[in-house]
Parts: sequence; structure tokens; C-alpha cells
Amino acid sequence: MIKDGLYEALINKVLNNRLEGLEKEQYHINAVKIDKAEASRVLSNYLIEVIHQGLNQISGDDAIEKKIELCNQIIFLLRDQLDDEDFENDLIETKGHIITAIFKKLDASFSSFANYLKEITPQSGLTQSELFTGSNVGISMESEIKKEILSADQICFLVSFIKWTGIRIFENELREFTNRGGMLKVITTSYMGATDLKAIKFLASLQNTQVKVSYNTKNERLHAKSYLFLRETGFHTGYIGSSNISRSALTNGLEWNIKLTTKEVPHIIDKFNKTFETYWQDGEFEFFNQNTDVEKLARALRKENSNLVPAQSTFFDIKPYHYQQEILEKLEAERKIHKRIRNLVVAATGTGKTVISAFDFKRYRQKYSRAKLLFVAHRKEILQQAQSTFQGVLRDPNFGELWVNGFEPTSYDCVFASIQTLVNRIELLNLSDTFYDFIIID
Repeated sequence: MIKDGLYEALINKVLNNRLEGLEKEQYHINAVKIDKAEASRVLSNYLIEVIHQGLNQISGDDAIEKKIELCNQIIFLLRDQLDDEDFENDLIETKGHIITAIFKKLDASFSSFANYLKEITPQSGLTQSELFTGSNVGISMESEIKKEILSADQICFLVSFIKWTGIRIFENELREFTNRGGMLKVITTSYMGATDLKAIKFLASLQNTQVKVSYNTKNERLHAKSYLFLRETGFHTGYIGSSNISRSALTNGLEWNIKLTTKEVPHIIDKFNKTFETYWQDGEFEFFNQNTDVEKLARALRKENSNLVPAQSTFFDIKPYHYQQEILEKLEAERKIHKRIRNLVVAATGTGKTVISAFDFKRYRQKYSRAKLLFVAHRKEILQQAQSTFQGVLRDPNFGELWVNGFEPTSYDCVFASIQTLVNRIELLNLSDTFYDFIIID
């Protein structure tokens, strides 16, 4: 029975018989002629399905030999029909082996070829696509990227932001890749101030590496997350999805990324490569020079951070998302039922851990008249964003004070302080060990 809906199927004998059996008065059937420019692709894709079904029917101890023989017969048919002897070069060797690597033995930098191949060969292979969903089940994006780096000849990263925690995952692999002559090109942006300056400085310090940055975040908000690995053997691979270069995004965050290969979707890899080169040539993306552009990028990142959450004079009712509420309820249960007051919250980047902490503190302040807060983080920008978040949740534009980079609080009751400031000044504080009621470490 034929279902109503959209199709894009080549009409074969079976389908044609089913269509002829339909009442023309009751059905609208739309069919178009094969486009001449698309004919080879459409027909070859159809033949792939038919041949795959046919080969699956061959079984027995000598099944591989029989399948190879049938494939070679098809190649002979092409040779005879097209009168082209070159097709004989496509005949499959009857041994049925797949070559996986070729390396010169002379002056090899490794002693065991078997161990080296295991280290650099992606588990998902070089010819099949794969979906990575960020769970701990199956192959991890983290391990695959490491192997892709080690086996590539040229790499192109196009990502909206780059964190040092992400770079550290494959820091050694990038060094090894660039030291042996591999070319690395990176395009990123200062958008939202999310990129770590340390990460960009590290990339720019590598051999055979070029980094380009977009500073025009008002008009050009690059949000792509993509990784292209080019090989002189022609077995190119690419990853496109939701993962920026950060630890959570590349390890256990609930990010979705799809791996594409030249052997399966060459037109996608080709478009990937050409689009990247278009961006690379665009003046919107500026070369980053670690000798001259560090302060420029630092200023841009600071500006983006300062603009991220504007000062609020009017507040709206803010409610936690369902998953944030679930975390808050678990925290409450840990404290009430299990009497555990030291709690750790682990959540993916962008899911609002600071918002959760603000609601948690709000709930505490509603219960107790005394509620002195110490919020600790390692960067001024994070502290500023956190203070603004707390002000919004608490509906108090004057809540809290910064204690970082020259900012001095007039009162220590509710302070957003940097780790460095605390390390340098904590011995001078005239505060008891129990002064703070609520301490948050980000």
C-alpha cells in the first residue's frame, strides 16, 4: 500500500505497477523527469541500493569471493558497454583486502607501526558517517578528534568560541601535528566574550598555524561549530554540530555532532572546504598576531562581557527552567533529608549554573534573616555576569559588590571576589571563619 506524502524515488517496475493500480480520480500523482545534470547521481544511488540488496543474498564460506566476482562482472559490463578499457583498472583484487595505511619505513618516528596506527586511526573510520550525542555510550567526540588531528595533513577549525579547557584536551596532539608540518587554520570570534585569550595565544604560538578573528559581533555573529580534517590520501572528514572548543562540549555535554566523510558525501565536504576558504578570504576575519594583537583581542573580549548583561533598572519575573528547578529541588533534598551542606552542581556550558546558584541563594535568604554571601570565580568577567544575574533574580540593582582588579567592597556582606584577590588578601581580613553563610565557588 502506498502512503500519502512526499517522495523522491526513482520509478522502477514495482513502484510503477503500484502507481498504475491507484484510482487516478482519487489521487494526485506528481512525477518529474530526471534532470540531465543529476542523472548520474540519481541512477548510481539507485544502483547502490540494488547491488547492496543483491550482495546481501550471497552467503556461504566463499561469499566474499562470490561477491567480488559479481562486482567485477558489473565492472566488465561497464567496460564493454562504454568501450573503455580503463574500467579494468577498477577491478577488485580477489583477495578482498582493504588497505588502511601506507608509511615509509625509513626514518620513521615510531618503532611499532601497529601501535601507531591504533593511536591515529579514528574508531569510526574514514568512510562512514557517525553521530555523536555527547553521552558516555559509544565512541566519544574527544577521542575521535585526537585521532583525526594525528592522522590529518591540514586542519580547519571554524568555531564561535574557544576555551582553554577545550584546547587542553588535545594540546599535545596539536603540537605534534603542527611540529611535523601539518597546517592548522582557525577562524573564531570575540562574540559574547566567551573565547579565552589564553587559548588563542596558544594556538597562535604553534608552528604552521594561522588564526583569524571576527571582531564585528554586531553584524557578523559567527555561530558555527565545525572541524575539517584534510588528508593527502583524499580521505577527508568533517564534524559539524553544536560543540565549541570547550571541555564540557567535547566530553560529556549533551552536544550533537555529525561526522561526514568524502567517500559518503563528497559534495558536503567540498562545500565545507570552499565555504571555509570564503570566510578565510573575507576581510571581516582578521589575522591574529600574538606580538601585536593580544591587547586588541583582550579589549574586545572585555567589551563583549561588559555588554552581555546590561545594568537593569527594571526587572521582570524570572523563573528557573524545569531542569534548573529539578537541580534546586535536589539541592534542597540533600540539605534537608541528608544534612549535606557542601554541594556540587555539574551542568553543561550554557545551562545556567549561575542562575541556579542565584535562585538557591534567594531561597536561603527568604528563610534566614542573616544571609551573607561570598561568590568566588577566577575571572572578572564571570564575577560581573554573576553579580548582574543575582541582581536580576533578587530584583535588587544594588545587590553585592565586586572585589577584583582594583574594585574594593565597602562592606564584605555580599561580595563577588576573585580567587587571586582572596589568595593575596585573605590573611589581612578581620573576618571569622563563620562570617559567610553562603559560599559559592564557580
